[in-house]
Amino acid sequence: MLKLYHASQSRSVRPRWLLEELGVPYEVERLSLSAGDHKKPAYLKLNPNGQVPTLVDGDLALFESAAICQYLTDKYPEKGFAPPAGTPERGRYYQWIHYAMSGLEPPAVTIFLHTIMKPEAERLPQLVGPARETLVGAVGVVDAALAGREWLVGDRIGTADVMVGSTLVWCAMMGLLGDDTPHAKAYLERIAQRPAYQRAGAD
Repeated sequence: MLKLYHASQSRSVRPRWLLEELGVPYEVERLSLSAGDHKKPAYLKLNPNGQVPTLVDGDLALFESAAICQYLTDKYPEKGFAPPAGTPERGRYYQWIHYAMSGLEPPAVTIFLHTIMKPEAERLPQLVGPARETLVGAVGVVDAALAGREWLVGDRIGTADVMVGSTLVWCAMMGLLGDDTPHAKAYLERIAQRPAYQRAGAD
């Protein structure tokens, strides 16, 4: 059985949510980041970065949330969470998965580190303003793409939405989505109503 090493309020929410959407059997191994479970030798054998998530599938131990989500999507193609390979829609699927990691997440992480996470003496306030500008532009791209549609690719939720949506949820929790992104806000409301999303975030 699939085993997901998971910690709440981390990137492991992405594959946890996707697994719930896919409706396939899996086991959750919960890690306490505050207790340092992710730095213990047994876990480092699976993920030498000492981060979450990690997915174990037989002899495969896979880290990086985007890679795990893509792997699961390809493992269960009958679930329809990605368009067929070689189609234009498949290209858009790849685009949005990469955009979550390269367009949305870096400025959001910078803001998080230098306003919340780091001790005040280690924060660099001069990084926050440019990061906010970058994030506003990146969210604006998603907002425009969602105009007149419910999901990013095709007419149903897919893995691209898990990646982008989970990142936008995090941005919203930090108060980083403005009133000028109505389509993105409506998108997050649709996500919040999904039972699979609710189950993934329950613990």
